[in-house]
Amino acid sequence: MKKVVVAIGGSLLRPEVADRSSWLKELSMIVKEQVSSEVKFGVVVGGGSPARESIQLVEPIINDILALDRIGIAATRLNAAIIKEIFQNSGINVSEDIPLDVSQAVVMMDEYDVVVMGGTLPGHTTDKVAIELAISTNSEKCIIATNVNKVYEEDPKENENAKSFDEMSIRKLQQIVGPAKHSKAGASQVVDPVGVSLALESSLTLNILDGRIMKNIKNAVQGNVFEGTTVKGD
Repeated sequence: MKKVVVAIGGSLLRPEVADRSSWLKELSMIVKEQVSSEVKFGVVVGGGSPARESIQLVEPIINDILALDRIGIAATRLNAAIIKEIFQNSGINVSEDIPLDVSQAVVMMDEYDVVVMGGTLPGHTTDKVAIELAISTNSEKCIIATNVNKVYEEDPKENENAKSFDEMSIRKLQQIVGPAKHSKAGASQVVDPVGVSLALESSLTLNILDGRIMKNIKNAVQGNVFEGTTVKGD
């Protein structure tokens, strides 16, 4: 049975995303459809606005990046619980519990068609968790569904002429996102550099795409052409 891990960026659950309820229903329908085609899913959900807002609330009081990370992780698990309940309501064979770490998720993926989780430990983002889960379960790929359409050589908000990539190597992606070290809690990058480092070591294929367009996720799961960036191992 094919296994795929999908990282759902917390940005996709933000209030400004048009009709989030319909987006969640469509996600559930696609997952259910693919499960019926013998695909198993690991779904790792980011913290988004709840994480950033909670961290910003306490930053004037707490000057400890690990403590701030723990607050962000709690937000990711709340978002994971929301998506898990939606899947369960749709009749998907999804794990009842939200795994606390990747090793738990690996065991659960043997039992369930879908496992949904959030963050695990301070020091890295849910991108890293998703990439680690994909490697640990010998998944075909890790799909990074976010709010950008492709990987750019520079931030397109700062340089409108920045070069984008349809395909690239993991080594090139590491050069763009920087060295494998943790940035401040709540920070956002196209992919966590710590996770990219793991993907580089394992030659894991990444699909980075705009998850607001649901057909992108469906096409990536099915191995069809999608709008985004395919990142291949060396």
